[in-house]
Amino acid sequence: MKHKILGLALVALCLFVSCKSDKKETETAAEDAATELAKEAATEATSETPSVSEIKEKPAYFSEKRKVLMSLDSKSGSTASGNIVFTQEDGIVTMIAVLDGLSPGEHAIHIHDKADCSSDDGKSSGGHWNPTAQPHGKWGDAKGYHKGDIGNFTANGEGHATMTKITDEWCIGCGDATKDIVGKAIIVHQGADDFTSQPSGAAGARVSCGGIIE
Repeated sequence: MKHKILGLALVALCLFVSCKSDKKETETAAEDAATELAKEAATEATSETPSVSEIKEKPAYFSEKRKVLMSLDSKSGSTASGNIVFTQEDGIVTMIAVLDGLSPGEHAIHIHDKADCSSDDGKSSGGHWNPTAQPHGKWGDAKGYHKGDIGNFTANGEGHATMTKITDEWCIGCGDATKDIVGKAIIVHQGADDFTSQPSGAAGARVSCGGIIE
């Protein structure tokens, strides 16, 4: 399954760098590829998470299948942009991001408080989404981490990247303030998250921003 996801990721990257003369066609193809990646990843997550099927009393949103497609716009004078698809199935949310126009190397990606990308520097989206009032840190750290602390990814020499995140700590439109990502924003940073500096990881300028709107 991981090989399938990697293969689809490479296809998604190819879609981003081809057909430059037809931007709309490229964006549509990228979204389709991202959606297919999400389906593959969600299937793997469901099959590898036995605890999900063992839950006796499931929340109302658990069985709802939902999908949100969103785009990321360039900020802070950068050329960074991209498309993201979130899917929810059986209480699992899968995020697939296909990104372009980045500087080569590591970049941080986080969920921020507000789906407001109106400012040129992306700061209108507020700080990290942290509904459980934890310190900033690497996802899964026993010392604590924000629900928006997605982590780092690496852009290749041409500024392209794909990334996948699968978690049961988010939901799409469920109304649970500690899990619901709708109304939040995705921010990509110029640098990498050091997972130590408070409250945001010292990842530098916000180079791309998009609102998660259902």
